[in-house]
Amino acid sequence: MKIIVVGGGIAGLSSAWALTKRGHEVTLLEQGPIPNPLGASGDHHRIIRRAYGATTGYGAAITEAYAAWDELWADLGESHYDPRGFMAVSREPGDEAEEYREGLESGNYPFELLQPEAAAERWPFLDVDTFRYAFFSKEGGALHCRRIAEGLVRWLTAHGADLHANSRVAGVDRRQGVVTLADGTSLSADRIVVTAGAWVLKLFPELADRLTAYRTAVVYLDPPADLAAAWAAAPVILDVGGRTDGYIIPPSGEGGLKFGSGLHKFASPDADARRVPEPGEGEAIRDLFAPPIARIGEYRMADVKTCAYTFTADERFLGVGLGRAIVVSACSGHGYKFGAAVGRRVADAVESDDIGTLAKWLRAEAA
Repeated sequence: MKIIVVGGGIAGLSSAWALTKRGHEVTLLEQGPIPNPLGASGDHHRIIRRAYGATTGYGAAITEAYAAWDELWADLGESHYDPRGFMAVSREPGDEAEEYREGLESGNYPFELLQPEAAAERWPFLDVDTFRYAFFSKEGGALHCRRIAEGLVRWLTAHGADLHANSRVAGVDRRQGVVTLADGTSLSADRIVVTAGAWVLKLFPELADRLTAYRTAVVYLDPPADLAAAWAAAPVILDVGGRTDGYIIPPSGEGGLKFGSGLHKFASPDADARRVPEPGEGEAIRDLFAPPIARIGEYRMADVKTCAYTFTADERFLGVGLGRAIVVSACSGHGYKFGAAVGRRVADAVESDDIGTLAKWLRAEAA
């Protein structure tokens, strides 16, 4: 079949990879460069981990995600995964970190539980008096986003896929299977896979009742000199407990020490709006992390990056068939780790025309 993929983030690149492997004629269109620094997949590194709440289903789906990444590493000839493990700290009963621990217990996945004194001795950037406990699992780490995108571009180009960077899509005719570019060019295909991230609402505004686009930001920090070695050896931090909804990725690959919080986001129907960091924005994000990070005021700004994401109300992924188009939004703030598996599942749906099974899997409702 002739397939057009709209969007060059991880879902689009992985879908193109899986479809190309199966012998389809694939054209990929991306509005900016690949990787696009303004896209949700354009940053340096993302977390992969087993921990999810016990009832979500995504914890079990990580097994398939790891298998898909292994297949991708074999095709690329190198791995872009830093398996440094992950940890979380709980600061109050029932916080998200505790839900993650309960999810690991429910799945019988191994982890190490540490009391505050032991945790702060191992990771001296923690303030020992501000949290109830910590836990650590070896099954997780950081995925290097830009290296993955660059590797996929090389693989796709070598295997006959037609990649078009800086080619903004202005419209999708779902009935005729036609994509119109901003310059007026029209391209036709048997099926169209739309993985346009926060820009999908510009192409399919009727999905606004199911998807909300948010603008958020992350901050890169330089830690105090005496803590630099501890951070360099630290696991990724999935959650800092309490109500912060905060995660931290230590230096890994080309990425520096990154802090991000789910509290720091606002609805933004225009994914291109307010993409320049605002004065004081980095410090505001940083300061959300005290507690449990000690001496937070000594962490200096290195960079602030804005991001745009789509979220569903229940923070699950979305897949929907619209004529000849399949629209996939595997985001809600936690989608990157499933990227390679999403691509394989999209390829299944294109070949079988079974969008229902894809949608259930994206919602972690099917094995």
